[in-house]
Amino acid sequence: MIGKRLALNVLGVALVLGLWGLAGLALARHPAFAGFAPGPTLTALGHLLASGEVVRMIGPSLGRIGGGLGWAILIGVPVGILIGCSGVAAALTHLPFQFLRMISPLAWMPIAVLAFSSWDGAIIFLIAAAAVWPVTFATAAGVRKIDPHWFKVARNLGAGPWHLLTTVILPAVGQDILTGIRLALGVAWIVLVPGEFLGVTSGLGYAINDARDILEYDRLAAVVLVIGAIGFALDGLCLLAIRRASWQVTS
Repeated sequence: MIGKRLALNVLGVALVLGLWGLAGLALARHPAFAGFAPGPTLTALGHLLASGEVVRMIGPSLGRIGGGLGWAILIGVPVGILIGCSGVAAALTHLPFQFLRMISPLAWMPIAVLAFSSWDGAIIFLIAAAAVWPVTFATAAGVRKIDPHWFKVARNLGAGPWHLLTTVILPAVGQDILTGIRLALGVAWIVLVPGEFLGVTSGLGYAINDARDILEYDRLAAVVLVIGAIGFALDGLCLLAIRRASWQVTS
């Protein structure tokens, strides 16, 4: 079974590379876009890795992602627990939250630029505005799935509100919270690149914008590969954490 799955994964990658190669042949007819082909892209990627420029691109972007996700978790987890435990809070917030989450985070960009004194602050706000909803709703859904008998047993044993939170709720919904964080990371990673089109002079989004302005499309495509690789790695780390947080016995 594992061998078959690995073979299918390899086949899927090969198909993507084949399609990329065919697209590269089509683009080669237009010299301005020939850099998107696999050969020039991989050559540019090698130069970025050898020069250490990739590391300099990644650092600021990861810092902004970390800041935005941090705020999303600090806000989303408590709010999610509240609306998961309280029917009144859930009813009170349902319409406002459903309305706000459907607004593109990038729509807040002009307001963020005016509200924050630094570009970094504005970008972190945009990431947090995008990432808070998956964390909030995943946490709330996890709380609602908790068996009510657990609370009764805990109260009979003398547990107060703090003990209920730390010994029943958080351990029970840990996997749901991490699942929400995984979803939030995917959304945040998408928002990061256009967010870094703002006035910053560092990060992956800035690198793409800069490569476009100087018509270095091979470099642009190489940065796109870097973005995909880092996002894939971060998602894998989240998935590993979710599996470790699972308290359910699997056969």
